[in-house]
Amino acid sequence: MKPLKLLIVEDNPHIAKQLGDFLSGLHWEVDFASEGKLAIQLASSEHFDVILLDLNLPDIDGFQVCQQIKALAPSNVPILMLTARDAFEDKAHGFATGADDYLTKPFDFREVALRCEALSRRQQLHVKQEIQIGALRLFVRDMRAEYAGQSIPLTQVGFKILLLLAQKYPDALSRSHILHEIWGDTPPQSDALKSHIYSLRKQLESVAGYDLVRTVHNLGYQLVIHDDIRPL
Repeated sequence: MKPLKLLIVEDNPHIAKQLGDFLSGLHWEVDFASEGKLAIQLASSEHFDVILLDLNLPDIDGFQVCQQIKALAPSNVPILMLTARDAFEDKAHGFATGADDYLTKPFDFREVALRCEALSRRQQLHVKQEIQIGALRLFVRDMRAEYAGQSIPLTQVGFKILLLLAQKYPDALSRSHILHEIWGDTPPQSDALKSHIYSLRKQLESVAGYDLVRTVHNLGYQLVIHDDIRPL
């Protein structure tokens, strides 16, 4: 399993540091937010495999943060609530607002790690094996794509980028999200993504007859499908 990228939303600096140090020791990438507004902003613009969310935040209640992240995040990122609220009503409310798991304090850091791994694996199992958007059709397991029934010649990296764009459609996808999904924590030093996007555009245009990938200024890229335009 590849190293995970986590967001710890915790206003207690001591707990945040201890948990962050333990998870970083597993060679996982860890980011932090001490307020709900910052957590929502990060989750909306960056990719995370799992979000660890405390409920008692100084600005916004954790339940509201969970709801907004589920509504705004680029993907359905799993949320693990870590809180001292152990009443059944709190747990029920947590799951009702979108939490994928709930763990009460005090907790064993090893259990937190195990739950993060389980949530990430579960998320991967829920990825659709076939995606169709207009005339574009992606076969995830076989890593191949068609437009109006005509096969599109794609490289492995090109297909992965197209899949990410299709999963986010019709919204734009940030460069940082694509870089992390393709290359993990060791992105290439050269502007490899730009080269792969250029090749992907040419491969798609050769079959579809128009440019399916739009550059979104200061953000990244967006998939554009025109059903009224057919292959050349």
